[in-house]
Amino acid sequence: MFKFFLLGIVLCCSSLTQAKSIVVLGDSISASYGFEAQQGWVALMQQKIQVAYPEYTIHNESISGDTTAGGLARLPHILKKYQPDIIMLELGANDGLRGMSLTEMQKNLSAIIEKSKKSGAQVLLLSMRIPSNYGRRFTDRFYATYQKLSTQHDIPVVPFILENVALNKEYMQRDGLHPNALAQPTITEHIYPYLLKLL
Repeated sequence: MFKFFLLGIVLCCSSLTQAKSIVVLGDSISASYGFEAQQGWVALMQQKIQVAYPEYTIHNESISGDTTAGGLARLPHILKKYQPDIIMLELGANDGLRGMSLTEMQKNLSAIIEKSKKSGAQVLLLSMRIPSNYGRRFTDRFYATYQKLSTQHDIPVVPFILENVALNKEYMQRDGLHPNALAQPTITEHIYPYLLKLL
């Protein structure tokens, strides 16, 4: 009986340290566009959590230029490959920049969230903004989409992930759209408290 007791302890402890996975499903903002991948916020986030949460591995499934439709199309393979515990969803900016339908964008993001939750994953939504030259009505509606999805699906949402970056020229690349390597620690620190609540 004592042997069974010890076995129970071993099984219990091993389950506590069972490998878990986080997938970042995003576009160029998460794909380290313009600099090395190890400098990007996703890699920095892995370094940040690995001490306290060594059981988690972050897999970056971000593609520069990707849209919500592209992310939705890639999702089944990603879910099957990683069986993620958490999905950090950072898509939509390219839909907005290309003037695509915000209704379709919301529909695609909603489908990604639903399929992810159905697979057993928690979802953390990372919100983006688009430049003001697209017109206030469109830009406001675009940004509001993320809060609507958060409320609709009862998931946490990170406010504009470039909040302390986008207006700082030292943190932006020449195109004015993409953050540079210097900005990545700031982005990481902005997102981290929201991820921490899910770990």
